[in-house]
Amino acid sequence: MEKILIELVHRDARLARAISEVSISEPQSSGDVYYDLLESIVSQQLSTKVADVIFRRFLKLFPGEYPHPNQLMAMDLDTLRSVGLSKGKSQYMQNVADFWVREELETKKWEDFGDDELVQYLSQIKGVGRWTVEMILIFTLQRPDIFPTDDLGVQQGMMLLYGLEKDKNLKKKMTEIAEAWRPYRSTASRVIWRWKGQQKTA
Repeated sequence: MEKILIELVHRDARLARAISEVSISEPQSSGDVYYDLLESIVSQQLSTKVADVIFRRFLKLFPGEYPHPNQLMAMDLDTLRSVGLSKGKSQYMQNVADFWVREELETKKWEDFGDDELVQYLSQIKGVGRWTVEMILIFTLQRPDIFPTDDLGVQQGMMLLYGLEKDKNLKKKMTEIAEAWRPYRSTASRVIWRWKGQQKTA
C-alpha cells in the first residue's frame, strides 16, 4: 500500500495533497460476494447508519444470521419488509439469491472474470447496477484498478480537489484525470473518498 501511495504522489500533485491529509490502510475484505451484494442493495440511497440498522435486522431473520440463498428465496416479502426493507429492495435481494443458485456461483472462480466482464455478468441481476458491482470489485474482490465514475463521493471529491464543474463533461474529465493513476485507480478512489469525508467536518 505504501509503495502505491508513493507512486501516486509522484504522478499527481493534487492527489498528493489528499494523500498527505488522510490515512489509508490495507482494505479488509469479507471475500463473500453474495453477502456483500445483499448489503450493497440495502445501502442504496440510505445513510450508512440507517442501512446498518436495517441490514442487522435483516440478518436476524435467518438462522445463524446468514441469509443462505434458498432461505432468502423462500421468505415472503412481508417478512422482509417488516425489518425496514422496501418492496423493491426485498425483491432485488431475492433476485440476487435466485441468480446465485441458478448460476451456481458458489462454484465460480472470480479470478477467471475480468473487471468489465464481471460488471456485465452481475449487472444482469435486476437491482444490481454498475456502481454496486464496482463496489464489490474494489472492496470484496480487491481489484486494484477500478474507477467508479458514478459514485457521488468520488465525483464530489474530485470536484473539490480539481476544481471541476458538475456538468455533462464531469465524468469525461474525471476519467481523463484518473488515467494517470492506472493501474492503482482503486486506491486513488479510496483516497478521494476519505479526503472528501474529512472535508465535511472541516
